[in-house]
Amino acid sequence: MAKLAFLGLGVMGYPMAGHLTAKGHQVVVYNRNPAKSTAWVAQHGGASAATPREAAMGAEFVMACVGNDDDLRSICLGQDGAFAGMKDAVFVDHTTVSAAVTRELSAIAAAQGLGFVDAPVSGGQAGAENGVLSVMCGGTQSDYDKAEPVIAAYARICRRLGESGAGQLAKMMNQIAIAGLVQGLAEALAFGEKAGLDGEAVVEVISQGAAGSWQMANRHKTMLKDKFDHGFAVDWMRKDLKICLEAADQIGASLPVTALVDQFYKDVQRMGGNRNDTSSLIRRLK
Repeated sequence: MAKLAFLGLGVMGYPMAGHLTAKGHQVVVYNRNPAKSTAWVAQHGGASAATPREAAMGAEFVMACVGNDDDLRSICLGQDGAFAGMKDAVFVDHTTVSAAVTRELSAIAAAQGLGFVDAPVSGGQAGAENGVLSVMCGGTQSDYDKAEPVIAAYARICRRLGESGAGQLAKMMNQIAIAGLVQGLAEALAFGEKAGLDGEAVVEVISQGAAGSWQMANRHKTMLKDKFDHGFAVDWMRKDLKICLEAADQIGASLPVTALVDQFYKDVQRMGGNRNDTSSLIRRLK
């Protein structure tokens, strides 16, 4: 069992850190809002720290799941950042961020003799709570081999896909695929409703054929009922799609559907759906 720090106790990080204690790891947590840390310790044990640096001191692994590029830099760098408290340790970043900031921080970590694995996740809040996330990793083979047994506490599958930044690029592929799938499902359900069909009955049939998907199986009922509270908010999806579109420009890839769906999510935001989950695309069509 390892001594760990976990930085960021949002809807994903809170249960992920809990799985680590359940597996017997010794965990110190840090959260920007200390009340969240206090609640986590009351529920799971372990300890909390006032800064990322304090949380990271003596840890073999420092796991992070925060908001964006700037949030990640802020918990890593500076006199109160995690890197200042780490020694002979591996930083594992579960945040969805740009490949550029990943490579930047990985290089800084390497210069300090630290390991760094970018390890964004897919599976949403339910996947985090049930410990069945898909984890896409980038970094050296050595760092990955050290971190993988720890990540296994909340992973259904975990794979190294290349050097630093590869995990983030894989997560971009994940979000690109989801954007198109959710829009297609939204259009199908809205079409069926306008045509006077029973959406649930139709989905029972078509989900068993080529149209079937995780989104269809897990989101069609709530989409038909206009319930959009599954955790991964439209604001965060737009953040992720912005990363995808910027990376596509850099490498010369074409993402026409992704760009269009990003604008559809912008429409949902204008409708007040910033905190709705990603399946709320159907709101535009009703």
